[in-house]
Amino acid sequence: MKGKIVFITGGARSGKSSFALKEASKIKGKRAYIATAEALDEEMKERIKLHRKHRGNKWDTYEEPLKIGTLIKEIHGKYDVIIVDCLTLWLSNLMLNNKTIEKEIESFILSLSTIHCSLFTVSNEVGMGIVPENEMARRFRDMAGRLNQKVAEIADEGYLIVSGIPLKIKIKGEE
Repeated sequence: MKGKIVFITGGARSGKSSFALKEASKIKGKRAYIATAEALDEEMKERIKLHRKHRGNKWDTYEEPLKIGTLIKEIHGKYDVIIVDCLTLWLSNLMLNNKTIEKEIESFILSLSTIHCSLFTVSNEVGMGIVPENEMARRFRDMAGRLNQKVAEIADEGYLIVSGIPLKIKIKGEE
């Protein structure tokens, strides 16, 4: 049996992670949370601490900034639900570590085709603002848009979170 993939996107601080936790917590069984953020400064350390507190102890947490596709392949059979939070931070990590982004995205997408549990992916929608002034920011925006499209395409459900309000934007078979 193939697992269910749920894609959740929206702006910064829109409530994406809270929505993912709320919906994924409805699924009974073992739970895993893949966090892609790295605690590189005090402010980010505090954010990570708050996210952990919000999740509580009902989730096994994996901190993986780069190899989320590999990690999903390793753990998906052990869990009933997995959250990946967040794809845009993962993309940023790949860029800053000079990884081959297209290859990493393809590997991640392939890992999703093997899952047998429910998987929630959280990603920022970064393409609704102004065109960034520098090349790296434009490249990031473009790659994030492509990544989001690829995940949304294979997702069974998709949500856009706006000001804490979830808008269902996709149900497989109704697109």
